Amino acid sequence: MTERVSLIPATVRAVAGWSAGILFPPVCAGCRRHVSQPGALCGACWRSLRFLEKPWCEVMGTPFSHDMGQGFLSAEAIANPPPFERARAAVAYTGVARQIVQGLKFHDRTDLARPMAQWMLRAGTELVADADLVVPVPLHWRRFFSRRFNQSADLARSLAQLSGKPFSPTAVKRVKNTRQQVGLAAREREGNVRAAFRVSDESEIEVAGKRILLVDDVYTTGATVSAVTRALKKGGASAVDVLTFARVLPGDFRADETDTI
Repeated sequence: MTERVSLIPATVRAVAGWSAGILFPPVCAGCRRHVSQPGALCGACWRSLRFLEKPWCEVMGTPFSHDMGQGFLSAEAIANPPPFERARAAVAYTGVARQIVQGLKFHDRTDLARPMAQWMLRAGTELVADADLVVPVPLHWRRFFSRRFNQSADLARSLAQLSGKPFSPTAVKRVKNTRQQVGLAAREREGNVRAAFRVSDESEIEVAGKRILLVDDVYTTGATVSAVTRALKKGGASAVDVLTFARVLPGDFRADETDTI
């Protein structure tokens, strides 16, 4: 009798999952063709993704066309050293990757967060292994209430669940309601987010002495994650690494492109 009772919840879940699959069949995260499971990509969209692989700059994670030797740094890392230790991204922010990011960020495709986090976990294996705490780039409370969710927090939460690392969605707060970064040049982006973040007094004990893994959806110029990094270090963090789903590669950034996040 006990065994029969224990089977009921599993049966209900199976029936509910089957019904949902009939009513809302999973679609490709890129082109919305039907696929076998939620969060999957069709073959054409999968082939069009550009995964970022080694050899890359050890600091910025930007790929090199050929192996430059261990410890070789990009011109970007040498000319303008970032406040964070390392940055990594799963894919280049072009084509299908752009559609996936915008689906999560602007079209309520929160079902994409977990598969995106799985790709991020692969790209940032070393960063995740070294992390003491996973922290998302925060939204200002006014923007959070208008948008209803923070895509960076969804990615960070999924990443923490997949890796078993502690997750803190409120370790750092956005204290200035900045304008959106879309359409701003690199220097304008830096000014826009300057002093926009702070580790609250009650969160300092959570951050102090920890190596933080800072999570965002897209790395564009690095202005936002750099500003958050400075706030985390001011709050006592020993080091900060940055992990994003996508990366605008050097040379691809255009301030006049309206959908450059």
